[in-house]
Amino acid sequence: MPGKYTIIYFPVRGRCEAMRMLLADQGQDWTEDVVTGEIWKTGDLKKSCVFGQLPRFQDGGFILHQSNAILRHLARNHGLYGQDAQEAALLDMVNDGVEDLRLKYVRLIYQNYEDGKAAYTEALPGELRPFENLLAQNNGGKDFIVGKKISFADYNLLDLLHIHLVLAPDCLASFPMLAGYVQRLNARPHLKTYLESDARKKLPINGNGKQ
Repeated sequence: MPGKYTIIYFPVRGRCEAMRMLLADQGQDWTEDVVTGEIWKTGDLKKSCVFGQLPRFQDGGFILHQSNAILRHLARNHGLYGQDAQEAALLDMVNDGVEDLRLKYVRLIYQNYEDGKAAYTEALPGELRPFENLLAQNNGGKDFIVGKKISFADYNLLDLLHIHLVLAPDCLASFPMLAGYVQRLNARPHLKTYLESDARKKLPINGNGKQ
């Protein structure tokens, strides 16, 4: 059985929001060790991280780094990795696609926000179209991104869509299936409670205040 979950991360949504949503939606409890800039600057925690970066995740005595590895670990723990090997492979594909767009978003937010936002939002429909197409291929967009059961990739994709709806509020206007998908997932009772919680609302999306 999984042990007690602890997320060690900065006081932002960032790379941990998908795992928080997964845990909340699955009715799991977790604690958070919040790492301030002062703590991080001492270097001791950084030295203990495998790749010198957060998040750091504890499942009882098991310690894991890298946000997507953590998501996959939780997926295995809670039956969120597809119904068979083929679905698992498709979920890996989707999650890699989410990561590709997330990296572009991160570069915009932290490196080129003022000069690059207009071009980024102009190109965004082309980035979102593959996810709309994948939904359309799965029961006409009425189910999840792959298969008939929610998966770790759904939480990661939902977080990606959430942050882009803040960056560009009309970004799903031409993607009815993605828009409906966000509404369906947001309405899941446990997830809705988390999304509407004060603790979640207080967390900034990114560490530099841009969104």
